[in-house]
Amino acid sequence: MAAKQHKALVIVESPAKARKIGEYLGKDYIVLASMGHVRDLPSGAAEVPAELKKEQWATLGVNIDQQFEPVYVVPKDKKKTVKELKDALKTCSELILATDEDREGESIGWHLMKLLEPKVPVSRMVFSEITKDAIQKAIRNTRELDQNLVEAQETRRVVDRLYGYRLSPLLWKKVAPRLSAGRVQSVAVRVLVRREMERLAFRKGSYWDLKAALATASSARFDAALATVGGRRVAQGRDFDESTGRLKTDADVLLLDEAQSKALQTKLEESPDWVVSNVETRLQTRKPYPPFTTSTLQQEANRKLGLSARETMQIAQRLYENGFITYMRTDSVSLSQEAISASRACVTNRYGQEFLHPEVRQYTTKSKSAQEAHEAIRPAGVEMKTAEELSLNGREGALYAMIWKRTVATQMAEAQLRFQTVTIGTLDVEFRATGRHVEFAGFFRAYVEGSDDPEGALEDSEAALPPMEKGQKLTCKEVQALAHETKPPARYTEATLVKTLEEEGIGRPSTYASIIGTIQDRGYVRKQGNQLVPTFTAMAVTKLLEKNFSRLVDLQFTARMEQDLDDIANGQAERLPYLKSFYSGETGLDEQVKQNEAGIDPREACTLDIDGVNAKVRLGKFGAFFEGERDGQPVTATIPDDIAPADLTNELAEKLITQKSQGPQSLGIDPESGLPIFLLIGPFGPYLQLGEMKDGEKPRRVSIPKTRDVSTVKLEDALEYMKLPKALGPHPETGKVVKAGIGMYGPYVHHDKTYKSLDKTDDILQMTMERALELLAQARVRVPVAPLKELGAHPVDGDPVQIFEGKYGPYIKHGKTNATIPKERELDSVTLEEAVRLLDERVAKGGGSTGRRGGKKVTKKAAAKKAAASAAMATPKKATAKKKAAKKATKKSVS
Repeated sequence: MAAKQHKALVIVESPAKARKIGEYLGKDYIVLASMGHVRDLPSGAAEVPAELKKEQWATLGVNIDQQFEPVYVVPKDKKKTVKELKDALKTCSELILATDEDREGESIGWHLMKLLEPKVPVSRMVFSEITKDAIQKAIRNTRELDQNLVEAQETRRVVDRLYGYRLSPLLWKKVAPRLSAGRVQSVAVRVLVRREMERLAFRKGSYWDLKAALATASSARFDAALATVGGRRVAQGRDFDESTGRLKTDADVLLLDEAQSKALQTKLEESPDWVVSNVETRLQTRKPYPPFTTSTLQQEANRKLGLSARETMQIAQRLYENGFITYMRTDSVSLSQEAISASRACVTNRYGQEFLHPEVRQYTTKSKSAQEAHEAIRPAGVEMKTAEELSLNGREGALYAMIWKRTVATQMAEAQLRFQTVTIGTLDVEFRATGRHVEFAGFFRAYVEGSDDPEGALEDSEAALPPMEKGQKLTCKEVQALAHETKPPARYTEATLVKTLEEEGIGRPSTYASIIGTIQDRGYVRKQGNQLVPTFTAMAVTKLLEKNFSRLVDLQFTARMEQDLDDIANGQAERLPYLKSFYSGETGLDEQVKQNEAGIDPREACTLDIDGVNAKVRLGKFGAFFEGERDGQPVTATIPDDIAPADLTNELAEKLITQKSQGPQSLGIDPESGLPIFLLIGPFGPYLQLGEMKDGEKPRRVSIPKTRDVSTVKLEDALEYMKLPKALGPHPETGKVVKAGIGMYGPYVHHDKTYKSLDKTDDILQMTMERALELLAQARVRVPVAPLKELGAHPVDGDPVQIFEGKYGPYIKHGKTNATIPKERELDSVTLEEAVRLLDERVAKGGGSTGRRGGKKVTKKAAAKKAAASAAMATPKKATAKKKAAKKATKKSVS
């Protein structure tokens, strides 16, 4: 055994943190990474220990007969890490667990201690930022592991396992394979489905009002809206019942129709007297928002930067690990004294003394469920450097800048706003105009919620009315009669879903990113722009759970579960009684599943009754479909994937069922090939097909634009569609061909590497060069993104091998081949040799250029050449074997 050194082994989660912390601690410490959790419940039957496989509860990974004792295993990919940590500990005289300061981090530390079985002193080191001062302070103030936090995390893990492993198999049998249920996941899906049901039940109402363009004697113009007629308030959208589309019974308002509004318009245009009857001015003070928590950061990053919750957390993780921000998993809105001092100094230096709030402003967490010990998310350290000063760019720079602005704004003066309401009378009618003026920008100078440009937001906010006083006469320039329709409740975005879950006390903000990602991966939700649209699968699963396990998807019940887990973390409750009440007994999960499983009819579970639609909607192996009748015979018709449940109508059902009952419709014969052109309906909508399927060969197909009424498509139209994409001619500036076609996202025009979708009013068949040039001019020109790191020239072709920032994290790029960098890998230590190996593995798996449309096929000879180059760069021990393999591949390719 190696002699122990007078060094301490410090264990963190990631290599990036290990490198940074190692620099700050110095030569007396060995800092290594655990790569996250080192052991967990078995992920499948293969991981269950052999001696336990025969136990009835083995598939759960939890011994429900022995006080819900978890079965912990070390996954294969973590065994090497555990061995390295054990070997390192043999040479050290102390073990310091420096995992994240939350329940998950406390649990990782506990598992490490159990696995390593240290014979040396053990302590727990906690910190909320990775700066030299913070790390050195933390190493001087260590503590013991908090067993309450460990127990709370273990209880949460066991509850989630029992919930998922008991309900998911039931969904596989009754609805569809590969579905999953989850304690928070299923409730999140239910929230989205509820909103979709509200949209289904919605009935639009219509109303009319008037808008007047008025001017003062100095010719200052402004608009005013109709408010009252004959002393009665005119109906607005808020006065309509969403379920009937009619005026609410208690709404004492005047509902104008088109005839009435236009008659009133004519009458008012002839009125010479427009007089200001009242002027109201109201001052308002706006205080800055609290600094970011995990939840508010996800919401604002979604609104401002268009980032998903998952992307936000990935970027924030890298910012934290590189020492740029404080810990990003927190419910707290408080700031440390050093952060406040740094922010106040920053305000004075950058904006001036008049923008500094006279007193220190501190925030407190209002949420009862807040349980994290750290401060809010803010720039790390005491210098409050900007993104530019730290040389941060791309999405990391944008997210950091947003955190910086929000933090600095907390110590800035309030914004002062002046609101004006002016009432104008003529005949027996009143109009109202409203204005807003920023008297003093205050914290708006640094941060405006929902806007990425504070200066631009200030300009947009400036909508002041011209000076007016009571009795002043005005001139009417124009009166317009306007029609309006009420709108259904908006679907959730990631930002609004996160906000709702937090307000309801469901889940933890640190888990929202994975929850939203999971419900999309499982096919419960698809994104339509920024909206989260529940699928028909989500509707069916939610219906089944509500009907048979209503308590488990009840929002209040789920919120109480969070509180119970918090009580365990605080030492106010015990693990075992809670688990027994959740799983055992007459009302427990186990008994509920046993009682309800047999009574659930799969056909009934996969049938949806859609309000306002006569045809049945069912879920099948290939998605949702209508089920109806034609001539006494059952007919099924696929519902296109891009149709949301709330958008189903009787008209759509009748149309699709009729088209399906008629079968493939031949529009005529293509004169060039002599083959028939069929009109068909598929999961992605209507399309044209040249000829029939023969010997497994896919015939030529082209989609019909959604804006085109399928019933109007004739043979001559079909022939033109089949010619797409077509060349419109050379671009006047570059000489390169401009094309028009229909692709995955609909009709488009294309020039060089620029694509632009057509507007709804455009017809692809009538597309001209002039219109194509207009559209291309509107297209966003892709600005080349600078690589994070240049690794060098590829040994085969000499092209650069680079590291870029991607949607799901950093990746290696060579030509058209991209290779993911393992999450635990530190970017600064990735070498050219390693990058070439990862690229080769990517190509070998069918990825990279071989998996892209239009990519060059990698020949055997090219593959052999790459293998030879890789072998030349291998380490001495591996070089001989690689050279032999390369030589063999070359011989094979030549032969």
